Amino acid sequence: MKKIIEAEGIVTRFGERTVHDGVSLHINEHEIFGILGESGSGKSVLMKEMIMLLRPDAGRIRILGYNLDRITFDEAQRLRSEWGVLFQFGALYSSMTIAENIEVQLKEYTSLSKRMRDRLVRSKIALVGLDEQVGALYPSELSGGMIKRAALARALAMEPRLLFLDEPTSGLDPVGARNFDKLIVELRQMLGITVVMITHDLDSIFSIVDRMAVLADKRVVAEGSLDEVLASSHPFVEEFFKNEYTKEKFADKLKGRGDVQ
Repeated sequence: MKKIIEAEGIVTRFGERTVHDGVSLHINEHEIFGILGESGSGKSVLMKEMIMLLRPDAGRIRILGYNLDRITFDEAQRLRSEWGVLFQFGALYSSMTIAENIEVQLKEYTSLSKRMRDRLVRSKIALVGLDEQVGALYPSELSGGMIKRAALARALAMEPRLLFLDEPTSGLDPVGARNFDKLIVELRQMLGITVVMITHDLDSIFSIVDRMAVLADKRVVAEGSLDEVLASSHPFVEEFFKNEYTKEKFADKLKGRGDVQ
């Protein structure tokens, strides 16, 4: 499989606090890859380093053939157009309508006419399962689930090769969370994108994630498929996955995943 993201020996410090101390992982093209970990393990920090919002103190991140530690300004601009990001709470501009939110990147990165931008905005709204009328509404007028979908439509505006999701199902009810999982799988299949998601949602992990990395003790303590991660004897992995409640709840999915896929 083609490696689309590689992180090697990432070290991240905030003052005297070390968050990452030699984090290494790789993500293959077209897979749904989960980043898991205990609170404070640096999951969101690692994602921010991947999308160039933060720089690690040491180590190397390579995305789509670019080394982020020596990327030029023009290369960084091109690379940013290759990914979309869904932040945990949507991060929509409250003073803009949903359509205007989705249009932002199209205005910044393309020379498309207003008519073409409007057509693309409508298509993205439909793609994530929202009614066309939602485009005229403001974020404050939407439910939590609709905000997630609207923010996802914005993340897909530039037809990215990579999609980064930060806790995409947090704050959703169980039915809404599972429907969102199904949408992610459908989009991966339809668009051929690679999905990187930070999550602690066990349903998502067992149902749609192809491979994952578990962060603990400032490093990756397990990486691979669900079965490979479950074989780890690290205490955090044991606590996170292997209590009796988890075994009972997901027994059927462990035998044969496919409820969502």
